[in-house]
Amino acid sequence: MTSPQPTSIFAKANLLTSLVLVLPLLVFYEIGVLASDQMNGADLITSTLVRMVGVQGLIWTQVGLMVLVVGIAIYLRKNQQLKLKQILPVLIESLIYALMMGTFIIYVMVDLLGIDPRLAAVPLAKAGVFQKLVMSVGAGVHEELIFRLLLLGGLVAVLTKTHMVERTWLAFLIALVISSVLFSAVHHIGPLGDALRVGVFVYRIIAGVLFGLLYQFRGFAVAVYTHAIYDIYVLVIAG
Repeated sequence: MTSPQPTSIFAKANLLTSLVLVLPLLVFYEIGVLASDQMNGADLITSTLVRMVGVQGLIWTQVGLMVLVVGIAIYLRKNQQLKLKQILPVLIESLIYALMMGTFIIYVMVDLLGIDPRLAAVPLAKAGVFQKLVMSVGAGVHEELIFRLLLLGGLVAVLTKTHMVERTWLAFLIALVISSVLFSAVHHIGPLGDALRVGVFVYRIIAGVLFGLLYQFRGFAVAVYTHAIYDIYVLVIAG
């Protein structure tokens, strides 16, 4: 009889654990949007709701979103085990990825592709620390929710379940490319979008690919926290 193998502290978090670990970031962002005049430019959900129903309607929608996330977590509890102890490993792992990511992308763009990676000047120069934190956390939560959990995960499910693509790895590759291109493109849409420049567009495509790989192989929570920590470093710490 073989003894069970010990589980690594850096094991991939299941979806239940990921949702619970990400919930505080979601709450912080939604409250931050109401407390400041800044929201993430790629946050299509919040920005669209503000235009359609105003701030008061947005509050009720945010409450509904929280209830939905909690409801999904309760549903997943039937088949998945909640492992709150993974929060520290997730934070450590995400911090490492976030600190490495910018250097890696610039290396790929400058040394391998020969493309200027400088980002467009976003209107954040006069924003305060709290506003920048709201923007950074919003990017981590909403962009990973939309483009990785829903779009990337959804495309893989559709391609494989309908047998449009027989091989799972190929379905993931197709979904990864589509979700990464759309992730980059949405940053150039609307009044909060950046000016369209090749360097900016390619930079975010590569970032989308990296976040997609993190989502697939390390879990939703790691992708969210890596994204949020990276943006905090760029907007708040590096300025």
